[in-house]
Amino acid sequence: MTLIKSISGIRGTIGGKADEGLNPISIAQFTAAYAHFIKQLTHTERPRIVVGRDARPSGPMVKNIVLGTLMGMGCDVIDIDLATTPTTEMAVTGLNADGGIIITASHNPVQWNALKLLGPAGEFLNDAEGKEILRIAEAGEAEFAPVEKMGSIIDSQDYTPEHIRSVLALPAVDAAAIRSASFRVAIDCVNSVGGLAIPALLEALGVETVFSLYCKPDGQFPHNPEPLPQNLTEILKVVKENKADVGFVVDPDVDRLAIIDEKGEFFGEEYTLVAVADYLLELNGGGNTVSNLSSTRALRDVTTKRSGRYEAAAVGEVNVVAKMKEIGALIGGEGNGGVIYPELHYGRDALVGIALFLTLMAHRKSAVSRLRAEYPAYYMSKQRVDTPAGTNTEALLKTMHDRYKDEQVTTVDGVKIDFSDSWVHMRRSNTEPIIRIYTEAATEEQAQALADRFRIEIEKEL
Repeated sequence: MTLIKSISGIRGTIGGKADEGLNPISIAQFTAAYAHFIKQLTHTERPRIVVGRDARPSGPMVKNIVLGTLMGMGCDVIDIDLATTPTTEMAVTGLNADGGIIITASHNPVQWNALKLLGPAGEFLNDAEGKEILRIAEAGEAEFAPVEKMGSIIDSQDYTPEHIRSVLALPAVDAAAIRSASFRVAIDCVNSVGGLAIPALLEALGVETVFSLYCKPDGQFPHNPEPLPQNLTEILKVVKENKADVGFVVDPDVDRLAIIDEKGEFFGEEYTLVAVADYLLELNGGGNTVSNLSSTRALRDVTTKRSGRYEAAAVGEVNVVAKMKEIGALIGGEGNGGVIYPELHYGRDALVGIALFLTLMAHRKSAVSRLRAEYPAYYMSKQRVDTPAGTNTEALLKTMHDRYKDEQVTTVDGVKIDFSDSWVHMRRSNTEPIIRIYTEAATEEQAQALADRFRIEIEKEL
């Protein structure tokens, strides 16, 4: 059994002994530490905390322990139950709460679950805040409330309709144009909360013809839930057989969006953000954009083409958001299909990604495959090197840095080396004993060869 405590929350496999996995004891310990932290952060004796969850089978068990622990800590709880991650984020500010807990293991398999922690702005906690919660949990500093000061569940509601209303209210979302286009849309919601949110969103946008795949929110994932090409063979068939104009695939908590073109081919997860950004940059006459260091150069290209400024942040949503705020970005996100549109909220959101992409299709009156052909063509390779116990990964990455110091090197997050026509990004994982190697080049073969080259170089240093 596995339990991983990190600055972004706690996640693990369900079951095991008291000191293993994600179980009632570890859930309560971490939830109490979070409640203690929120009280200190907000100077509030009785904070209001939003709790939402994805549809995986362990969700009700985890949620009941979270609710009880929060109440025991003297917090009042708003239970929105089945909800996407972006819905829960929006509910924190929309319901004037002091924080939020999202019960989801995102794209991890069904045996996993996790607690993701939000601050008063409905955004993930930063590095220092996450470390403080870990310290509180380890030190056992949380104090439970006496009976007269216990919290309660002050509201139970479905916040998804409000999320959808907010998406449709965005000036950049043109529901009338989408309705007039009479799109045929296929969706795969991996039997999680996307099955509640995405059909409702498409109906609100006026999409009358929807081919739904795996929209029962029972958490029984029919395939690996990470929305990568190798996991999505069935949606390709649905698109082709039904002559759909586009296919949308989301992960279990609906913060990532993968797109399928009308030919039943992958648009490319890196290009979800590129396409949405291109539409917004055109609409606004330019603007600034942000993605992480492991994301495609295509976002930089479409941004500078419209005289905007592009910046790269360290990997991690909280780092991307911080950089977006720093430069006043119009749009940002991550190359895994995560779109962050500040006009709605500072969080990856597949709902707003779908609405903006359909608007782009409607305005340009263009097939998805033709849209993809308009953007710079890059190809990526993603590899990993397993590191033996005791490996000094910092020293290893410094060796790679020194070896290529005459190139354009960035050390914000690991080591990224920008060559004239390609790049490689090497960084150690925060959760596994591995070094990730991401590369991008003009062809698939070049990207693969570059990744192979650096993998071999790293392996020789071990």
